[in-house]
Amino acid sequence: MRLWAYDEHRLGLRPVYRRVWTRRGKRPLAVGAHRYRWFYVCTFVEPETGENLSLLVDGMDTEVMGWVLREFRAALREEEEAWVVLDRAGWHVSPKVEVPEGIRLVFLPPYSPELQPVERVWPLVNEAVANRYFQDLQEMMEGVAERCRVLEGDPKTLRRHTLFHWWPRAKASA
Repeated sequence: MRLWAYDEHRLGLRPVYRRVWTRRGKRPLAVGAHRYRWFYVCTFVEPETGENLSLLVDGMDTEVMGWVLREFRAALREEEEAWVVLDRAGWHVSPKVEVPEGIRLVFLPPYSPELQPVERVWPLVNEAVANRYFQDLQEMMEGVAERCRVLEGDPKTLRRHTLFHWWPRAKASA
């Protein structure tokens, strides 16, 4: 049995601003156009190993949640069982969500985002879009997808950000 954490993060064409260095007396400029189109980054992380899977979707509901869980199940080995820790978003707790065999959902207490390890991944994902202007949503999604691939290849960074001191560890075999 493997213990994973899951959450989704909405990103859109509204700019993500971050602090930047500039010459004294000069104001930094960040171009932005406030447009209300967005997509979601759905990320599974195993905090103990830093292994992760990110999927980009254009909206979230119970049907999409079922698809995300099936994609996650397909990424695991056939004999593996996974417990997934997640919050209580409506599309997570709905009885209409189709949970694949071998996946068990474990819900966090209400109103407790500080307990969700994946929340600490979002600033890392946002690095791809911070202080940048995108012509359209597709261009932004390509940048975020590339950032997710980079993070997938860097489990040490994800482990460092998501492995809380209280997160259950697998017992070392003697």
